[in-house]
Amino acid sequence: MFILIAFIVLSGGLIYISRTSLRAPRSHGFYRFFAWEFILAVVLLNLDGWFQEPFSVHQMVSWFFLVVSLGLVINGVYLLRSVGKPSKERGEESPLISLEKTTSLVTVGIYKYIRHPLYSSLLFFTWGVFFKNIYWGGFVFALAATILLVITAKIDEAECIRYFGPPYQAYIKKTKMFVPFLI
Repeated sequence: MFILIAFIVLSGGLIYISRTSLRAPRSHGFYRFFAWEFILAVVLLNLDGWFQEPFSVHQMVSWFFLVVSLGLVINGVYLLRSVGKPSKERGEESPLISLEKTTSLVTVGIYKYIRHPLYSSLLFFTWGVFFKNIYWGGFVFALAATILLVITAKIDEAECIRYFGPPYQAYIKKTKMFVPFLI
């Protein structure tokens, strides 16, 4: 019962954050919302396994992914705020959340290697939580979140090409989507 109540309450917060995106089904935020929902499900369903068998291989893999996730989100948010210069000039009615309303293309720090460190962080977080308590249901939810995050990133890139133009297209050719030197 706790898990269901927590899911409903936390989903309400995600709906609030995504309210503009949910009215724009062609925006990346629309798909990101559903990825967040699957991630939330994985987190809530794996709460019991968080600290079981702390030195097992699956827990060590989990903690590695979670630490990488934390590093990516901290660096990514910092650079978006300091270098990307978010501004309301990108439109009040835009489905972008305030952090995404960057006016400068960020190509330094982690962005020098990957285009989507925040989505990459969510991917590492999702799989890190999955490895806390490995089971088929969690795998299905984590896989669904992964697919939705890839769709989100692809749509986000199309939006960035429309806003930043050729510089973003050149940036795509020089970087990977989620993992430096790999994908």
